[in-house]
Amino acid sequence: MRRPVHDHWFDDIAEFLGPAYLRNAFTKGTEQEVGFLVDAFGLEPGMRVLDIGCGPGRHALALARRGISVLGVDHAPAFVALAREQAAAEGLEDLATFEAGDVRDLDHHEAFDAAICLCQGGFGLLAGTEDSALLARFAAALRPGGHLALSAFHSYFAVRFLEEGDDFDPESGVNHELARLRDNDGHEIDRDLWTTCFTAKELRALALGAGLDVDGIHGVTPGDYGERPPSLERPELLVLATRPISPLTR
Repeated sequence: MRRPVHDHWFDDIAEFLGPAYLRNAFTKGTEQEVGFLVDAFGLEPGMRVLDIGCGPGRHALALARRGISVLGVDHAPAFVALAREQAAAEGLEDLATFEAGDVRDLDHHEAFDAAICLCQGGFGLLAGTEDSALLARFAAALRPGGHLALSAFHSYFAVRFLEEGDDFDPESGVNHELARLRDNDGHEIDRDLWTTCFTAKELRALALGAGLDVDGIHGVTPGDYGERPPSLERPELLVLATRPISPLTR
């Protein structure tokens, strides 16, 4: 399998796509996804959420519109700029802030009521190096009793519906594909994409290894989040987990 030439291969794609990224069909279900997580986690105005791998900020902004304070982190400068621009356009700068950074360098401690890592933003684009150490950083950002939502592509679905030209690596779980991308002006380029896929068992082990309690792992489709068991018919897995409350802090 051809390997990415550097860790942050997606930055160039973000730079090329810009706002055209939000024309993709999988971005159209943002409100449903956020609504489901708000209900699942009992999020209320005034609470703080960390959006890991926030992209152009679609989930963060949807949360901010509900009065929830959000910090979005993404390595792609083009996406961070778009998120800030939209927050300013909607007058949400006090609720939705964005910073550029590597998710592997997150250094927040017990600062958030919830963290979300959705749509392969900060987890799933690291060429098979996603591990419990990364999830431990996500967990450390949560207050005791805080919640994490993490989505990832489902290995069994990816293999079952492997498209012509795709190359799935059974050792790393990474699926490589060549995709044709179109920017806002209609210009097209072909680019390599690498997405790490997981089984529910792998995700459970990673979360437990990071010290999280796993509340459920569900089979989902973008724009159709719900509490369903993993399925060969649904492309993603959604992990809902909680940072345990220490007996000493109860």
